[in-house]
Amino acid sequence: MSNWVLGIVGGSGLYEIDGLEDQRWVKVETPWGEPSDELLTGTLGGVKLVFLPRHGRGHRLSPTDLNARANIHALKSLGCTDVLSISAVGSLREDLHPGTFVVVDQFIDRTFAREKSFFGPGLVAHVSMAHPVCPRLSSLAAQAGRAVGAQVVEGGTYLVMEGPQFSTRAESELYRSWGCAVIGMTNMPEAKLAREAELPYASVSMVTDYDCWHEEAGHVEVSQIIACLMDNAARAKALIGDLAARLTGPRAPSPIDTTLNDALITAPHARDPLLAAKLQVVAGRALNR
Repeated sequence: MSNWVLGIVGGSGLYEIDGLEDQRWVKVETPWGEPSDELLTGTLGGVKLVFLPRHGRGHRLSPTDLNARANIHALKSLGCTDVLSISAVGSLREDLHPGTFVVVDQFIDRTFAREKSFFGPGLVAHVSMAHPVCPRLSSLAAQAGRAVGAQVVEGGTYLVMEGPQFSTRAESELYRSWGCAVIGMTNMPEAKLAREAELPYASVSMVTDYDCWHEEAGHVEVSQIIACLMDNAARAKALIGDLAARLTGPRAPSPIDTTLNDALITAPHARDPLLAAKLQVVAGRALNR
């Protein structure tokens, strides 16, 4: 069996994985609270997968209510080596029409009501987010998307807004002027926390609408999004299956695997032992060096 363990965080419209063998839903307790749901474990083409429905089965949680720290902790605790995010987004560019899969490579974080770090008073760390996604996993995901017939665009900036309301027209035009490609509500602080947990992270953003800037397309509505979600979800499931087939060989180490080597700043003797204990799953490798 491959030594890859692929974590999948499924966004709107993706609540299960087709073809997963030896399926088992696992309840994971974390020191950060409850994850969005139980996690589904199994194998796909000889590769171990761990699937987490980001909003919970039945879509119970809004973006602001997501406990991203618990979600990332849970994925790490079940042995994930890499994490792929699948999420629904609005398009901020004419050429990125509904149905397009954008494998983003940058983020602008405009969220403000979420816990954004595992670290804090008593144990401080500063991870680099200059390149917030894993190029290896992103490239493999793009290849898998094209192989199953999706229109894939590699690269683009994902503007992460707080929500749960959609943008005003002025906001949408502002983000377009910044050169952003897509807009959504979920990939931050998820990507930051994955980096703190030394988990290579990639994001496949599935376009469902043109936000509210496109005069001819009209304003974004939930009914429009749901219709596009169903079509996108089928291709997303096929993408995951093809990606798993690309991970059957040995996993070479990634520089992200040792991110915390250069990020921990609090001297060992000054570290808060209670926080250090909470961090054992996500940062134990570095803390115990």
